[in-house]
Amino acid sequence: MMLKVSMAGLRAGVMMLLLSLAAMPALAQQADSPEALIRDSVDALMEKIEGRKDHFAQHPEELEQVVESNLADVADFRYIGASVMGRYFGNATPQQRSRFVETFRQTLIDTYSRGLVTFDYREIRVPDAQQGARYDDQASVGMEVVGSDGTVYPISYTMRLDDGQWKVVNVIVNGINLGLTFRNQFDQAMRDQNRDYDAVINGWAPELAVDELEKGE
Repeated sequence: MMLKVSMAGLRAGVMMLLLSLAAMPALAQQADSPEALIRDSVDALMEKIEGRKDHFAQHPEELEQVVESNLADVADFRYIGASVMGRYFGNATPQQRSRFVETFRQTLIDTYSRGLVTFDYREIRVPDAQQGARYDDQASVGMEVVGSDGTVYPISYTMRLDDGQWKVVNVIVNGINLGLTFRNQFDQAMRDQNRDYDAVINGWAPELAVDELEKGE
């Protein structure tokens, strides 16, 4: 099953997710908490793209390089990939697991980088009031993206402490759990392809629809 991404769907906040992630690595050692990491990244993001949207729109390859070089240090793609594969992870070969993680990573970079400069936002903010963490090595950090029309899109980062560094392992955009959405899509693709791992990996391209992200659950 070929799953196509909607550029309009990215406007609901996924673009802001990747841009803010791209600002995090340089700040990772400075932040004392996952909340501070996210908040500092927003400030860095504003400086990074201020007045450069047209440039990035004309030179998308530069934006892809920025996203690719930074995401590796912030997002735990092996953890995310295993979660997306879900119950199929155990029966996959080590090569198939690694290939899916790489395919998943590259798909997000290639697809979302093309739309990062198209979202017209008014403000990105990290509220002072945050949900308390249940465990010392896990955290949930909320962020809000305010569109030019005043619509507020809530984003919640699920973060995990790995080797002394906080990393993002899931994101919830406007009530839509992206990790769960991708897992369901992988499961459906496996059913459609009679559990042919290679066929599913070769055809992987996650879909996010604008109506889902804008309406939420």
